[in-house]
Amino acid sequence: MSRRSHQVDREHFGRKHMTDNSPVSRRRFLTGGAIAAGAGAATLAMPHVARAQETVTLRMQSSWPSSDAFHEMAQQFVERVHAMSGGRIRIDLTPAGAIVGAFQVMDACHDGIIDAAHSVPVYWYGKHKAASFFGTGPVWGGSAANMLAWMHAGGGAEFYRELTQDVLGLNVVAFFGFPMPAQPFGWFKQPVENASQLNGLKYRTVGLAADLMQAMGMSVTQLPGGEIVPAMERGVIDAFEFNNPTSDMRFGAQDVAKNYMLSSYHQASECFEFIFNRDVYESLDEDLQAIIRHAVEATSTANSAWALNQYSNDLQALQDEHGVNVIRTPTEILEAQLEAWDQLISDLEGDEFNKRVMDSQREWVERTVYYQLMNDPDYALAYEHYFPGKVEL
Repeated sequence: MSRRSHQVDREHFGRKHMTDNSPVSRRRFLTGGAIAAGAGAATLAMPHVARAQETVTLRMQSSWPSSDAFHEMAQQFVERVHAMSGGRIRIDLTPAGAIVGAFQVMDACHDGIIDAAHSVPVYWYGKHKAASFFGTGPVWGGSAANMLAWMHAGGGAEFYRELTQDVLGLNVVAFFGFPMPAQPFGWFKQPVENASQLNGLKYRTVGLAADLMQAMGMSVTQLPGGEIVPAMERGVIDAFEFNNPTSDMRFGAQDVAKNYMLSSYHQASECFEFIFNRDVYESLDEDLQAIIRHAVEATSTANSAWALNQYSNDLQALQDEHGVNVIRTPTEILEAQLEAWDQLISDLEGDEFNKRVMDSQREWVERTVYYQLMNDPDYALAYEHYFPGKVEL
């Protein structure tokens, strides 16, 4: 498949520019548009030059089906880029499978098949297990919001750049947003009360969470979201997790299992990854690059508000309308997860890069979560005060 070219002043540049697929031609095409626009504007009055604009069209694919909540959340990013750029950037957003598979968007961005992607690092952790540290690694005690702060203020973004560009040689840049609520342990045909009941269970998850569950005795299959329910129906898996009540309900989880276990350490600090082909991103004017970066931040806030409202509504609907038994995962299983993480951490530290990332995360969490735990009041105590007996504490 040929690379997606940018639509910059098509009438002026002609069709031949739209079929030159080399990385250099992408940069020349964009910058050439700026030069030509400037030359043409030289004969015009200066006020008109100030208003002259180009339009860049980027082709973006998500890792989610069009019906999934995450694709809807990706659309919030598209809308903000369009509004903030005044139409100078147009993004064509397509769902998983429209161009490449859900797990192939990183390679597609690197190769220039697509210009951008909305995904999560765990979907390409087969390239290097350190990918999981940027969302689905050891929890240490920090939430997803805490780990997103590590990305911005604790050195995480530079570690990500080092992994993608220096270690793996990928021609991409990426930004992170939307600290996801901790993901449920998942959907089970029968409730699980202790860790021994996990032995031999065929389970779907992804990334280092797959290693974690295997260490706990499960047989793990890694599948994109759209393949989970059919796999459950065929008996390929006995239980699964995906992400949240809204996504899970939309793809029909409640039709194949009725026990929904919330609370888990397997993926408790994940964020969205907004990936861009590096040549494409660096070819943009500096103000457009800034718009993309800051649109990710704005979308993170919008996604968080939308998710809190939608996830809680849909969890209630799963209980009231679909007869789902919502259970908080027993402490014994959570403790077993931490012990399994300890084993994985020891193995992962054999890689120098892995160890540097985990050391940075531990130092960050030890300091910042100490502040949070000392500073934050007991919100569960206040909830029980006003809504007594609703949650078993």
